[in-house]
Amino acid sequence: MTTRTESVDTPAGEARITWHTAPKARLVLAVSHGAGGGIEARDLQALAADLPARGITVALVEQPWRVAGKKVAAAPKVLDEGWRGLWPALTGSGLPVVAGGRSAGARVACRTAGELGAAGVLALAFPLHPPGRPEKSRAGELTGAGRPALVVQGGRDPFGRPEEFPEPAGEHPYELVEVAHGDHGFAVPKKAATTQEETLRTITEAVGEWLARLPG
Repeated sequence: MTTRTESVDTPAGEARITWHTAPKARLVLAVSHGAGGGIEARDLQALAADLPARGITVALVEQPWRVAGKKVAAAPKVLDEGWRGLWPALTGSGLPVVAGGRSAGARVACRTAGELGAAGVLALAFPLHPPGRPEKSRAGELTGAGRPALVVQGGRDPFGRPEEFPEPAGEHPYELVEVAHGDHGFAVPKKAATTQEETLRTITEAVGEWLARLPG
């Protein structure tokens, strides 16, 4: 695996891609962070460390607002604009690209996957609704992605527990993997039956197996 960082100009400002390149890649997984953190998130780092050995190049995307040092995420329309602007850099190798992200980044991937021709969508900790506000559902973004999708969701995520998600349906029904005891950041309590390391392994295995089933 080789690692390099690339800056990309977008209509929303400068974005940054940290490439974790597989020696003989069959596809690219591009994943962005959420509104409350960056690419240092434990799940994103675990995927970048694990997947290149499986033939998956991982591109960790820092959105323009984060690169600019702002503490508050841009509006959804601006986030989508930035993602569209960096998409050509992600597809430059000619390999299929799976669009992904955690939390707000997952929403961006879902909203733009169809128009950009993503090979699939990976939604980590999809924010189904604001905490305590299940009536404010964002399920339509997920079900309307129009691409094969995998949702990886913590069992105690206040933004939407696995049992709250709608039944998958349609031409591309999404798959959902529950991460037992995980919160919105996939942190598990010390008293949980599984360790943090085992939790991250659950995530990387689920994502790796799902990606292996996608057309290369």
